[in-house]
Amino acid sequence: MTGRVVAVNLGAVTEAEWAGDPSGRSGIDKRPVDGPVLFRADGVAGDFIGERAHHGGPDQAVYAYAEEDAGWWATELGRDIRPGGFGENLTTYAVDVTGAVIGEQWQIGSALLQVTKPRTPCATFAGFWGVPDLIKRFTVRALPGAYLRVLRAGEVGPGDPVQVVDRPTHGVTIGEVFRATSLEPELLPRLLDAPDLPEPIREKVRRRLAAR
Repeated sequence: MTGRVVAVNLGAVTEAEWAGDPSGRSGIDKRPVDGPVLFRADGVAGDFIGERAHHGGPDQAVYAYAEEDAGWWATELGRDIRPGGFGENLTTYAVDVTGAVIGEQWQIGSALLQVTKPRTPCATFAGFWGVPDLIKRFTVRALPGAYLRVLRAGEVGPGDPVQVVDRPTHGVTIGEVFRATSLEPELLPRLLDAPDLPEPIREKVRRRLAAR
């Protein structure tokens, strides 16, 4: 089955005491838009990002989360979770986001994206959902979603097919990176096989391995 975009979501300014930015503002509350949106190297046009020290930038220009994984959380929490509810720009269907290989490239609309790293849950996410132990539960479930670089700017809209046009042979996946850096440190050496993994993560891995 060909994967597709269920929704493209943009964040407006949300002011809340749980927001991670010192200003008390967050862009985690993202909502679907009707038409195509420009994806560019510095992010998604029209998307608000509050805490730029930890969000946004070329390696985190776009965040994707699978509708199927969101469905698991909806059942687990007994609530509806609409597209954008994870703070994702792209809600996908029939795309193995957790199994995506670091460095693989997605053609969506006229944009070309590259998988870079998993999302790390934070206190802002837990506050937005109102689930105090969400960081722990999200980590154990290990369905983190994927950040992507924009290799070629272009427009992406709901219903666009998601085509994997290149996949590196090293096989290091989003799920593997997430588990290695959280609960399964024995996987850390594998991560250095992925040259497209952002350098800050690779350096952190090298430090942790050197400290053993």
